[in-house]
Amino acid sequence: MGRRVQGLRGAIDVPENSATAILTATESLLRELTTRNGLAVQDIISAIFTVTPDLNAAFPAAAARNLGWQQAALMCATEIPVPGSMVSIVRVLMHVYLAKEPVHVYMGRAVKLRPDLD
Repeated sequence: MGRRVQGLRGAIDVPENSATAILTATESLLRELTTRNGLAVQDIISAIFTVTPDLNAAFPAAAARNLGWQQAALMCATEIPVPGSMVSIVRVLMHVYLAKEPVHVYMGRAVKLRPDLD
């Protein structure tokens, strides 16, 4: 498989609604996604972050900027508040140049969101 644009998904739980907790968790998720997929910063085209409605202390995209993602297009949004859904979760959909099958990453409590990836 040659290099082509692919989507990567990931999610992580955040222990509290603070800027530090949101940014720390998001950075951890992004580092794991880039490591497992062998990505360099220049491979990242864009990322869409969503947070559950209880997380509003920081934009998760700031974590990506802290990691040097200066050229990637980034956007943040609030997840749909479906009754009974998991709270305190940051999700990401990344568009990247990748030459292999993508490895999606779900960390902490968020692993329950994708049991098919175990």
